Amino acid sequence: MRMKRTLSAALLLSLLIVGAPLAAVYSDGGDAPKKEKDNIKIENAETQSDAELSIRLLAGEEVRELSADEYLVGVVAAEMPASFEEEALKAQAVAARTYLRRYIEEGSRHEGADICADANCCQAYLPQDRLRENWGDKYDAYIKKIRKAVSATDGEYLEYDGKAALAAFHSSSAGQTESSADVWGEVPYLVSVSSPEKAEAVPNFVSTLTQSELDFRDTLLHLKPEADFTGPADTWIGETQYTEGGRVGSIVIGGVSFTGAEIRQLFSLRSTAFEIAKTEGGFSFTVTGYGHGVGMSQYGANTMAKEGSTYREILAHYYPGTTLISPKK
Repeated sequence: MRMKRTLSAALLLSLLIVGAPLAAVYSDGGDAPKKEKDNIKIENAETQSDAELSIRLLAGEEVRELSADEYLVGVVAAEMPASFEEEALKAQAVAARTYLRRYIEEGSRHEGADICADANCCQAYLPQDRLRENWGDKYDAYIKKIRKAVSATDGEYLEYDGKAALAAFHSSSAGQTESSADVWGEVPYLVSVSSPEKAEAVPNFVSTLTQSELDFRDTLLHLKPEADFTGPADTWIGETQYTEGGRVGSIVIGGVSFTGAEIRQLFSLRSTAFEIAKTEGGFSFTVTGYGHGVGMSQYGANTMAKEGSTYREILAHYYPGTTLISPKK
């Protein structure tokens, strides 16, 4: 795992104690990325239109057959706010189509189905009745907008080295996306890039969690019982190492090293972009962004769209080195 920047716990605690909130560091979302003027390789190929491709979707215990365009509308609607800019929705449609194609290429993990509707396994998907319920009187406008995004990118997907790319995406980053090498293993096009989302535009961009000393200790001991918490609580936290994307790669607590991912899972944090401060009687987490941080940031994509980037420029920025496969006209 590649790590950059080391910060002692004492310095980290002093910064937090004197009132340098994490929100101040990321309040403007970081520098906006330089515009990639269609800086993505485009290859025209014979590909099926979404309407021509039939897929089998596992939703709960039921397998239903539907066209790819109907499926993608349900995915984009479930994965990205319909209020987002059209170019951001188009980028999400391409990412979702790429995800689908990759699953089909690699062979489904679901017997009798190509893909499922569980976001923890494949991609989230919402049927029309749920969308009507969720959107209420905005349904007609929103469904038209999302169908337009799917139709405008009909058949387009990202490819790398002759295969559908791993088009990972997440909700929001802390000014920089995470390299896949620091999360799952190296993927050439899933590298750390700047991400321009603005704190004020992202719900719960900065979140906090407070734990008593007892709960903090017991939660960590559950995973690593060899950790030593016999000393004063203000000595429990040691060195923190950060990834290229600025998230916690590892942190020493109780003399034992935990990965950022382990801490995130143990305390149900929104991301691994967190800092820990000693408080009176306990510890406080300050967390920035939401998700694993790899690939396209959805709120970053929306900011880029608002600033005039096309969906192809967004894809070029978040998936550098990939090729956009586009149907021959």
